[in-house]
Amino acid sequence: MPILKIIFLCLLSLITGSTAALADSELLPPEQAFRISAKALSSDQLEISWVIADGYYLYRNKMHFESRTGQIPGVTPAYPPGEIKHDEFFGDVVIYRNTLKVPVSLKTSGATSMQLLVQYQGCADRGICYPPQKKIFDITLPAAAPVAKTNPLLQLVKGLDGLKSTAPKDELLPPEQAFRFFATVKDANTLHLNWEIAEGYYLYREKVELELTDAAGVKIGDYSIPRGTPKHDEAFGQVETFHNELGFELPIIRANSSAQTITLQAGYQGCADRGVCYPPMTKTIALDLPVMQGTAQVANTIPAPELSEQDQIVQSLQQDSLTMTLLSFFGFGLLLSLTPCIFPMIPILSGIIVGHGNHITSTRAFLLSLSYVVASALTYTAFGILAALFGSNLQATFQQPWIIGLFSAIFVLLSLSMFGFYNLELPNSLKTRLHNSSVRHQDGSLWGAAIMGSLSSLIVGPCVAAPLAGALIYIGQTGDTVLGGSALFAMGLGMGVPLLLLGASAGKLLPKAGSWLNSTKAVFGVIMLAVAVWMLGRILPPAITLLLWAMLLILPAIYLNAIDPLPANSSGWRKLWKGVGLMMLAYGVLLLIGFSMGNSNPLKPLQGFALGNAQANAEAKEEGLVFTRVSSLSELEARIAQAHDNHQTIMLDFYADWCISCKEMEAYTFTDPNVKQALANFVLLQADVTKNSGADKALLAKFKLIGPPAILFFNADSQESPARRIIGYQDAETFIKTLQQVKS
Repeated sequence: MPILKIIFLCLLSLITGSTAALADSELLPPEQAFRISAKALSSDQLEISWVIADGYYLYRNKMHFESRTGQIPGVTPAYPPGEIKHDEFFGDVVIYRNTLKVPVSLKTSGATSMQLLVQYQGCADRGICYPPQKKIFDITLPAAAPVAKTNPLLQLVKGLDGLKSTAPKDELLPPEQAFRFFATVKDANTLHLNWEIAEGYYLYREKVELELTDAAGVKIGDYSIPRGTPKHDEAFGQVETFHNELGFELPIIRANSSAQTITLQAGYQGCADRGVCYPPMTKTIALDLPVMQGTAQVANTIPAPELSEQDQIVQSLQQDSLTMTLLSFFGFGLLLSLTPCIFPMIPILSGIIVGHGNHITSTRAFLLSLSYVVASALTYTAFGILAALFGSNLQATFQQPWIIGLFSAIFVLLSLSMFGFYNLELPNSLKTRLHNSSVRHQDGSLWGAAIMGSLSSLIVGPCVAAPLAGALIYIGQTGDTVLGGSALFAMGLGMGVPLLLLGASAGKLLPKAGSWLNSTKAVFGVIMLAVAVWMLGRILPPAITLLLWAMLLILPAIYLNAIDPLPANSSGWRKLWKGVGLMMLAYGVLLLIGFSMGNSNPLKPLQGFALGNAQANAEAKEEGLVFTRVSSLSELEARIAQAHDNHQTIMLDFYADWCISCKEMEAYTFTDPNVKQALANFVLLQADVTKNSGADKALLAKFKLIGPPAILFFNADSQESPARRIIGYQDAETFIKTLQQVKS
């Protein structure tokens, strides 16, 4: 912290103050490191100057000017451009070296002298900062020049002549003349881009965007824009600008060797030095690519690893037929149905079917399941299209604490009805529309099942997988909502296949009458309570969630007669249920003990209880990765710049508490010893987007992500490798293979 530096400097001064001679390596006194002077240029203009010793610098944001004279109420400094420096304490700041002159304007009312307070602070390059310095100047102001009386008519004529002579000179150039853009084909795999920038104008590095259109089988490769001149812009913050010229080469990746014509679209924005900025500009240029020589060159141009999984899916959407696309995405949905994202929907649908009672038939159960699955797929499709078009993950919006709490409360109410505490068939006068829509499925309503399916798709499983990301990227790039939406709907139906199988078999598997029905409803009541606890785990502290799991095990165990003696002639089924109850009771007690010890993992309630080095070593092996959290784009950019200076590779993990696949990676992949060893030399950063705040959305939008899970890699040159992106869950073995590709 800066105060520690100040204390260190004071101690250094006390230690060295009594020596007779100073060594060359000692710090200069502040008055020698920063020699300040002030003078009056006119009655309303001052100039404050510093001569800054070599190896020292001043902060611009630590300067302060204040008038101590009542007749001069205000002073206004005009700071010149400085050097951008990343300070470990103050972030990106502007500093000055060597010499500095700051013009200061005065608001005077006939004063002939004034007192000016100047405050400033600086540091030495060796890392030692001085405390803030204050200097008071007594300045004599020259008399204001008398205003000469002029003939108003003559003054008007002169003004018109001056206006006439200067108007063409001050007129802004048209954007196509201020920023002349050219693109040429250098060779079969390289384009050359060039901007000619008129004198007095500049171009923003951050605003350059490149895209290929009408270019089947051709994509832009990894490229790097040259570094520009650092500038603090009032509108965009810290930016880099180019004067006179900007040029660089753009590699392209081709899937075939034949000659073809592509269209390059370049977006850019610039300003005039006088402070007038142009709106964003776009220019499109058609380019003729020559024939590539040799088939080996084609094969090496676009190897399979160069396309990430979601990019391959985007390419298939662009090239495959509609039938093949729908079949592929239905298959993707079948694979996703085997992931934990779909598991919580099984007890929800089961509760809907069981809640119908002993009148359920196989046909009715299948129709309820179909209604649930189709509504879920339609909602998945609609909100996916909106997310792709508007760049916002609307599923993440539904992870607000009050929404999670409300949905969990609905499941608690439904579970209590399963236990027979009450019947949800309330009088119409007491039913609100929301309540009616949420619980009407208890009478077997297809509409109620559809509502629950729609809500489940939004709240239960918002994780992003590669097929979903590919479809959303395709929709966002092309605007083709018909093909993209059809693919998402097919994927939603594929994800619902296990639920349809459940509905088709429920009419035969579920009991039709007798005490079995009540027992079955009680089992599903407990399962619904488990779903409620699982959802509350996203918003409650882990320790409280552990306590809820303990209650969920212990209370049903009491109903299973876990602590009651068995009658002498008990049936085998009753003994079985008592055994289940005893297991639930025992594990619930272990969870309570773990809660009292401060643990939060329900799978390891007694973690830390055993003593000894063997236990400690085992726990150390099971610990996950330690990430450095980044909460904003500026913080991320600072970390990337720091890793660039240290020639380190970065892994950026996008995480959220409500993301099931993120939890999987955290529990299984990141705890693997081989994974931790492979990541030993990486800088591990994590963006927690649980709150879905403005800063979280900005981070996701920066990399065109819909939501977590996503893992990005940045090489030592601070360039992200899009082909190495990980969207969705990867087990340890697959993840290590990805890391090997990143290192290569």
